[in-house]
Amino acid sequence: MVAKTKFFKIDFEAILSNYDLGRYKRSRAFVNGNVQTNYLLITTNGRFVLRYYNGRPKDSVLFEINIIGYLKNKKYQCPAPFKNKYKEFVSMYKEKPYVIFEFMEGQHLKKPNKTQRNQLVKKVAELHNITQYYKPINKQSRWNYGVEFCRELSQNKAEELNTVNSKKKLKWYEKELLKIDIPKSLPKGICHCDFHFSNILFKAGKFNALIDFDDANYTFLIFDLAGLISPFVKSYDWNTWHKFKKDANVFDFNETREIVSEYMKYRPLNDSEKRHLYDVFKLSVMLDCLWRFERGQADDFFEKRKIEYLNSLGRQEFYNRIFLV
Repeated sequence: MVAKTKFFKIDFEAILSNYDLGRYKRSRAFVNGNVQTNYLLITTNGRFVLRYYNGRPKDSVLFEINIIGYLKNKKYQCPAPFKNKYKEFVSMYKEKPYVIFEFMEGQHLKKPNKTQRNQLVKKVAELHNITQYYKPINKQSRWNYGVEFCRELSQNKAEELNTVNSKKKLKWYEKELLKIDIPKSLPKGICHCDFHFSNILFKAGKFNALIDFDDANYTFLIFDLAGLISPFVKSYDWNTWHKFKKDANVFDFNETREIVSEYMKYRPLNDSEKRHLYDVFKLSVMLDCLWRFERGQADDFFEKRKIEYLNSLGRQEFYNRIFLV
């Protein structure tokens, strides 16, 4: 995908005039990423990454940059932001914020092997250990995932679409949110919330960096763990779900058990987190539904079917299949 905002030499030169990062030589847009604009920026001093935030206010970007600065101070593998000549990490250009990051080498692997997957799981656990007691700045400027957030945004989505289908979907959605039980005492911290292969860099086959904290927010720590697991059989996805009967056996917890076990080597879950991983996983499905609220008919659609399968399994059996086998 092309950059969301197109820059020219004159733009890069104007931006670099605010930094001590050398003179502009050349640049190219990154093909990955479908929200913000990202450019590889090559100067007389080296290679850098320009990230231009098309849809984020400055306070939201500051939330992200403060987290990254905190992680870098803890030696976590992620790109460091550079300060401009005014000692600020976040600058403005044409009324939108941008940040210049260090360039980190590595490749995006579409199909990491088991060893590489475990490296990522370890790094996710480390992220949570580092941020569990971190108090984020500008927290209110981010969408912090939870049941109330889902309820509010789903109402906005339904009102925006204003169709019979969206109203029916909202009615189902609100009913299902009432079934999610997440204790307020569940540990919170910073979750990355987007472990797509394009956001992970491997160098010489080893984890080198976690990038793109655009979706990061302050939420339940096991939300990221829920994002790493999938207790459904691999053949069940958004392209094939309609081929499965409603009473079909769609669960396979083998890989889920492996991932949770690997995670707990570095960050053990307390009993409440184990018991309510089911609820947080359901929350992640409900968020997926939220991002695609206009997709599918309210009577039967992908996320609804997933929730129905999870309801039929139940919290206790979900727990048993992960922790008692």
